[in-house]
Amino acid sequence: MDKRVLLAKPRGYCAGVDRAVVTVEKALEQYGAPVYVRKEIVHNKHVVETLSRRGAIFVDETDEVPEGALVVFSAHGVSPAVHEEAEARQLRTIDATCPLVTKVHNEAKRFAREDYDILLIGHEGHEEVEGTYGEAPEHIQLVDTAEDVDKVVVRDPSKVIWLSQTTLSVDETMVRVRQLQDRFPDLQEPPSDDICYATSNRQTAVKTMAPECDLVLVVGSKNSSNSVRLVEVALQAGARASYLIDYANEVDLAWLEGVTTVGVTSGASVPDILVMELLEFLAEHGYGDVEEITTANEKIAFALPRELRKDMVR
Repeated sequence: MDKRVLLAKPRGYCAGVDRAVVTVEKALEQYGAPVYVRKEIVHNKHVVETLSRRGAIFVDETDEVPEGALVVFSAHGVSPAVHEEAEARQLRTIDATCPLVTKVHNEAKRFAREDYDILLIGHEGHEEVEGTYGEAPEHIQLVDTAEDVDKVVVRDPSKVIWLSQTTLSVDETMVRVRQLQDRFPDLQEPPSDDICYATSNRQTAVKTMAPECDLVLVVGSKNSSNSVRLVEVALQAGARASYLIDYANEVDLAWLEGVTTVGVTSGASVPDILVMELLEFLAEHGYGDVEEITTANEKIAFALPRELRKDMVR
């Protein structure tokens, strides 16, 4: 049988990532280097290296930024404590938090005001979780594993709501939700879907093509939660093998032995140039026939942060 590639669509950049990366690029144009960025602007090695070359300086915490300098907050969001710290050090800030993450922050604040116990489904230590947790630490409990479900203690079982990290696997999240519902039958749902549209769209595309694939290659970085999930989703949906790579040159030729159909996709923080390089690499190894598998057309775009818009040349 002829060798072929199934290329998932949608893949790669989502609107929130695009907005965050463009924010740093425009800030460098508008204000000149250096522009400090707290954490990685998005979880992608190539993006971080490219912006670093252009004059972005990535730091772990705001106290590493010189007083009075400009700092951009990453797409994953930050807690109120980080905003306060930046203000205390008189930093100029541009908040590139994805609007969908901001929505979860606002839900956390609202339900805390209404004195709910909030069960936040997400991965411990992930920046997005830390930012959301920081909005209402006295009301939020993090639920990562099945064991965490058993440890939850609530004050009033009729006033409990779940929220989730936006980049999780849809299926995995619903497993946790069902476990929580078993314990708390009155558990309330978030007012709108927290799992980001881009995360679920990319997973749907992979699920659609995976059963036909001997191998699925996911372009993305190891610290990108949604990219790691795509590998898991591909395997669960029937792909015989699946690997996460940052660059085409990381493909082990042994993976291609006996393979006729290769699925290709990329995480929501991955520029398409990296996918194109992978397709070129595969074409050199006999996989020149590429068929795009489209499960959704994304038309969402977000305006740049207002702090940047007001300074941009009209």
